Amino acid sequence: MPDGSGPPGPGGASGAASGAGCGIVPPRVGAEHPGAAADLLAEHGAVVLSGYGAGGDELAVAAATVLGARLRELFPQRLRASRDGGPVHLHADSFDVSVDVGGVPARRRHPDEDHVFVQCVRPAPSGGDSFAVDAVRYVDGLAAADPELWSFLTGYDVDLYGAWAGLRGLPATPRVGRHVEWTRTGRRVVRRTDGAVPLHRDPDADHVTAMLTRFTRAVHALEPGLPRFRLDAGDILVLDNYRCWHGRDGHAGERAVRILTVRSSDAR
Repeated sequence: MPDGSGPPGPGGASGAASGAGCGIVPPRVGAEHPGAAADLLAEHGAVVLSGYGAGGDELAVAAATVLGARLRELFPQRLRASRDGGPVHLHADSFDVSVDVGGVPARRRHPDEDHVFVQCVRPAPSGGDSFAVDAVRYVDGLAAADPELWSFLTGYDVDLYGAWAGLRGLPATPRVGRHVEWTRTGRRVVRRTDGAVPLHRDPDADHVTAMLTRFTRAVHALEPGLPRFRLDAGDILVLDNYRCWHGRDGHAGERAVRILTVRSSDAR
């Protein structure tokens, strides 16, 4: 898929305009108030937990504490460390990877991870601030600001991970879906992935490719105007992965986060 670099182009300006008021500054809550964390997550789509340590055990405990009996499946934690890293654009965590462990098929990622827990292990000495968007609100705004893009996101099937088809562990069968869908429990899913490409031999492939580029440019145009927030060591950013997209600024020096994606009883 084209990377969407360069000027916004057609639809970019209107896409940016529709994002006014979609930025999120997650409320902070201490580890001693688990009920408040769950309520704030439901209200805002994102919350920052403070008072935890920077180890993997704390991350798993946080997931169980926030989701409680709704927690169904945890996937392997991922440590992401970078030095003098570039920006990470707005995205929703989503992937589809299975492996063989001792002769038993096992999932390492799932397309319908509906919550993400991002734990700051080591904050960057400079930069690396986070930002997030209520993607449901953003897409709703596109219905008026850019109806053609809204129609594409809600009405066109794409191969969600086709750009990464050569990766070992990714299923050979394309994962077909739309950027905006609903679950069986009535939750709306708003996807944002760099892996999306047109379906094989789609007669509308040129249009789909153009709209994917337009979508990327519109989302990138949102980022400069979004409010920033900073994660300190031990802080855990919790996101409703169906509702919110997140990213971060580039940074100088070393930075490390640990990421846990999970599925709840409300997932597809």
